[in-house]
Amino acid sequence: MFITLLAVTFFISLGVSALAVYFFRRPIEAILQRILQDEISSAWSRYLYFAIFVVGVSSGVRIWELEKYITQRVLSDMPVPELNRDRWVLEVYRTIIESMQGLAWLLLAFFVIALIAFVIVRIAEVFGKAKEPEPLEK
Repeated sequence: MFITLLAVTFFISLGVSALAVYFFRRPIEAILQRILQDEISSAWSRYLYFAIFVVGVSSGVRIWELEKYITQRVLSDMPVPELNRDRWVLEVYRTIIESMQGLAWLLLAFFVIALIAFVIVRIAEVFGKAKEPEPLEK
């Protein structure tokens, strides 16, 4: 039963991560293309998609929380909790929420850093145009 719960939480967090990649693909690619203005932006976007999957799965599948279903506590006489339907619903809900929370933090950090980079690029463009010499007319 524990192995099934582990597999279910893994696939649910994988699905939540895939949905995040699906919904944020265009904004991520547009932002990276604008900031980097090079072919390397596609490599960075693929890396960010990979990071989304890693953060989503690692946030959603909480091994230290699932250990309570297989390990009895040493210092107390409490029995190992039973994996009944109510616990399954709670673990599935917790997996979805924790995956979304981890992804929200990752995407917030990305968009804040991207905003700072965008401002730097805009300032460089403005100062770059101001320093260009005007062509002489004959």
